[in-house]
Amino acid sequence: MDKLLAIKVFMATAETGGFSAAARRLGVATSSVTRQVDALEQALGASLLNRSTRQVSLTEAGASYYQRAREILEALAEADASVADRGEEPVGVLRLCLPVEFGRRVIAPHLGTFLARHPALELDIDLPPLGEPRQLADHACLRFRYGQSARPWRLTQGEQCLELDISGPLRSANADLLREAAIAGSGVALLADWLVREDVEAGRLQRLFADWTVSPGNASASINALYLPNHRGSRRVMAFVAFCEGLLAD
Repeated sequence: MDKLLAIKVFMATAETGGFSAAARRLGVATSSVTRQVDALEQALGASLLNRSTRQVSLTEAGASYYQRAREILEALAEADASVADRGEEPVGVLRLCLPVEFGRRVIAPHLGTFLARHPALELDIDLPPLGEPRQLADHACLRFRYGQSARPWRLTQGEQCLELDISGPLRSANADLLREAAIAGSGVALLADWLVREDVEAGRLQRLFADWTVSPGNASASINALYLPNHRGSRRVMAFVAFCEGLLAD
């Protein structure tokens, strides 16, 4: 028995819910799928699938085995890609984790261009929520929530630096919600340029203290790409970083 092949056949059967459906996905005969799964169960000494006349489902042992097998195959695919990824062109799966609104507004509209430029790449993207001068302390401010901690607003102008503990009626970890509240006149918000540029140009929002640089606490205004040390030199990572540098240059 080719165990790796049998595992792939088992996973296809579990994902499609039936032997015939798995056979269609894999382009083989249904009898071949059944034979591979039976051989795998016999080798393991455990039933992986509950069989009925209409569909199959995972047993408790099957569910556990499926999850571990999936992790192993993903790791194997990543190992293959990491070697191929040292070539001239980036290949394989590039997994990205982006702030929700930044990913949706700034990156997503240009992904087609990036993928057309690198046809051997596949993107897997998650969008997780992230988290002025002194009179601001007396205004209703719309605050971004950074976990349980509060961050002052820091304003710098040359050598001058102000840190203000602001307060207000609304706090949220969703920047677009704060943007909508600001447009509705609910208060003053500290929001990224790329998020509100169109609103400022259209007159829906007014920029305050244009001569000051504002940030939440010690946070940098820069946009950073973070990757694991063993991905240093990865063609996939470097291609996406270079793409973003060009996209955000202005």
